[in-house]
Amino acid sequence: MNSTQLLLTSGFCGLIAFLITFLVMPTLIKRLKNADIVGKDIHKLSKPEVAEMGGIGILLGFAIAIMVGVYLCPEWQSQLTITLIVILLTGIIGMVDDLIMLTSKEKLILLWIAGLPIMWVTPPNVGIVYMLIIPVAVSIASNLTNMLAGLNGIETGLGIIALTSLTFSCVIMNKFDVAIISFSMLGALIAFLFFNKYPANVFPGDVGTLIIGACIAIIAFIGRVKIIAFIVLLPNIIDGLLKFYSAGVMERQNFKPTQVDEEGRLVAPSSGFNSLIRSILKKPMKENDVVHIIWIIGIVFGLIGIMVAYFAKGNII
Repeated sequence: MNSTQLLLTSGFCGLIAFLITFLVMPTLIKRLKNADIVGKDIHKLSKPEVAEMGGIGILLGFAIAIMVGVYLCPEWQSQLTITLIVILLTGIIGMVDDLIMLTSKEKLILLWIAGLPIMWVTPPNVGIVYMLIIPVAVSIASNLTNMLAGLNGIETGLGIIALTSLTFSCVIMNKFDVAIISFSMLGALIAFLFFNKYPANVFPGDVGTLIIGACIAIIAFIGRVKIIAFIVLLPNIIDGLLKFYSAGVMERQNFKPTQVDEEGRLVAPSSGFNSLIRSILKKPMKENDVVHIIWIIGIVFGLIGIMVAYFAKGNII
């Protein structure tokens, strides 16, 4: 299969992921609410209850698209199957975390285990240290996309921006072997954003946020675009560093949430940890405006990643 055919196949898989996720979400939202799997939207004055764990829809759309990719591109069967296994394991860990709230240590260890299968599809002639770094990267990237969260559409939008940048970068550098993966996750996330954007009808939950970072890490190592992946994840990395520097390792139940004033605007607490969101909240702002600013930051780094890919001429690891 030549590059044009593979690109068309990847786009088709992305379309499949979009349609599956878009069509399943209304029913999934209704079923989650009926099962009382809901969370309060604490950044609204009325504190409405919103369906949680909506990332199951992303996971379903992605999984079906990857299976279609395996059928259409049997030459990529090994890496697509391994990718699906890692994403499914990461999604299951996210579901468990949503239901019983794992500790930070438990989550890191479990995500490291989930990333181990990627070692079987690493580039040839790499050392054991390199192979062991891969599941570590999956664990870290998953946690980073899980940490910069909490506002309507912020995680989904940043995921779309990062994966769009990675997809363009891989096309520019003729790294079509990961195009099916990036297009599939991108299609599922775009569909999910229709329901997760402000005002959100559903939250992704950890099942949705963790698989975004895992997918980026997988593309980084299989597609050999680690530098690009690092660049597009910089908003999440900056947020993680701000939180760690200001508060160290904290469990989420100890976080003091961003407050809402009488006009429904977000206000950063006078004390507590720092973050990218709270760094933006120098004055009260509407939730949607904060999300758009974060997205713009993501777009800037995404464009930088694409430019690096263009000028690197494929000579990048």
